[in-house]
Amino acid sequence: MLELDAAQVLHVRPFLSVTAGILVLFVGKLLTQRLAILREYNIPEPVTGGLLFSIAFGLVYFISGIKVDFELTARDILLVYFFTVIGLNARIGDLAKGGKPLAILLAVTVAFMLVENFVGVGSVRLLGLDPSVGLLAGSISMTGGHGTAIAWAPVVAETRGVTNAMEIGIVCATMGLVLASLVGGPVARFLIQRYRLEAPPEQLFDVGVRTEAQHPQIDYFSFLRAILAIHVAGIIGIIGHRALEDIGVKVPLFLPCLAAGIILTNLLPRILPVGAWPSRTPALALIAEVSLGVFLAMSLMSMKLWTLADLAGPLSVLLALQLVLALLFAVYVCFRALGRTYDAAVVSAGFIGFALGATPTAMANMTAVTQRHGPSHVAFLIVPLVGAFFIDIANAIIIQMFLAAF
Repeated sequence: MLELDAAQVLHVRPFLSVTAGILVLFVGKLLTQRLAILREYNIPEPVTGGLLFSIAFGLVYFISGIKVDFELTARDILLVYFFTVIGLNARIGDLAKGGKPLAILLAVTVAFMLVENFVGVGSVRLLGLDPSVGLLAGSISMTGGHGTAIAWAPVVAETRGVTNAMEIGIVCATMGLVLASLVGGPVARFLIQRYRLEAPPEQLFDVGVRTEAQHPQIDYFSFLRAILAIHVAGIIGIIGHRALEDIGVKVPLFLPCLAAGIILTNLLPRILPVGAWPSRTPALALIAEVSLGVFLAMSLMSMKLWTLADLAGPLSVLLALQLVLALLFAVYVCFRALGRTYDAAVVSAGFIGFALGATPTAMANMTAVTQRHGPSHVAFLIVPLVGAFFIDIANAIIIQMFLAAF
């Protein structure tokens, strides 16, 4: 399960990587229970533990020269679990209610990507760097995340001569993930307190339970029904994913699984006995919380912080500017455009999550907020659709447009 090669890289195999992720999540939860400031500012528990361990692994490298490398193949299964649950919890009423907010959030996100690229390109020109570096520190890595950064870095390196494009993209995506995890919850807290917002009285959660609430009982059959529903939706999602690939459409696996969950949860309860379908049950909420928590803990604990040292200078300026821009957009554009409601505050935390980091970060931010203040079904429906699907399409068009212009 552990293997140290000649290059001083300690390879951690998948089973032990998942075990480490569970341990990291435990540590994060314990720290959140002990430190009131983490609870008060809605810092996600896996972020607390993940950052602590990634710093520890960074110190191991600087002291001994040993690089810890986690194999994360099992991690992506947890992400499929999580988004399948989100689909299983979505109902037609929420879909109808989420139509207008979905369009608004998409419009705000597209506007943000345009502005963040203009800011990035303008900043690097002042710093005397190639404009494409501004794109790497803009929507390519920040809104696009690691996947988009890895996909576009070779193009930038080949067409613009930026030989370290891959390193720049990965560093920006990594630091964006950290920043998004740390500021999303506090922004939502600020909006909720300033405007005295309250969640609806409904007690059913998409992910986890309210922090102060007594935890509901989960029996054998409720848990088994939840697992079965996730796997049935997952099988349909996998088949749909392969069909899309066959016709040349590339989307993340979790997106067809989410769609399958939405379809099933709005069809099967009409023909099954009452209570047989596990939509919005405590068992599903628990599975979603654990899946997302371990996924994000593994993502953050596996960050190779030692790769950031050589690129700290100008990128620090770019990242600071993008952080300020995301905060301004979340508070003064996204929140206001969505009507200054409680749902808008939760969505704003999610917006920061995928504007600077990735969709799982957005979901973790919203989970931390809703567990403290109350559920928001609309937020958990529209944020993954925008963050995981629509912005990838829009971002590809915007990146090509900027590369052609500069």
